[in-house]
Amino acid sequence: MGPMIDMVFLLLVFFMVSAKPIKPESDIPMGLPGEVSQEEAVDIPDEARVIIEPGGQVVLNEQRLDAPESSPLPELRAVLIRFKKAADNANSDALVTVAPHDTVPHQRLIDVLNAVAEAGITGVTLAGGGDE
Repeated sequence: MGPMIDMVFLLLVFFMVSAKPIKPESDIPMGLPGEVSQEEAVDIPDEARVIIEPGGQVVLNEQRLDAPESSPLPELRAVLIRFKKAADNANSDALVTVAPHDTVPHQRLIDVLNAVAEAGITGVTLAGGGDE
């Protein structure tokens, strides 16, 4: 019985020595975003709100612009270009919300959207109609 225990012990030692050691699990390396300090505070300009009244009058932030008959809307375009430049200088997006009244002809809405596009503003949303 003695030689058998010796043989089992030798086999046990042989397999322990010849077996590959198990690699311990390691964490997956992951780079987290760091913090970037800003040199100066950035004021995000408020969203410009364009309301189209039932008669076709265009109101930008409670300021009436252009005549209701004016199709190219030069005053609106000039104000929106200044708004876009101010937003670009502040490194923020220029956002415009167009809120036409329910009875406004589609052409008037297209005129306003054309003025917004000519100003280079791409952040445009349409608000629901109503009594605005």
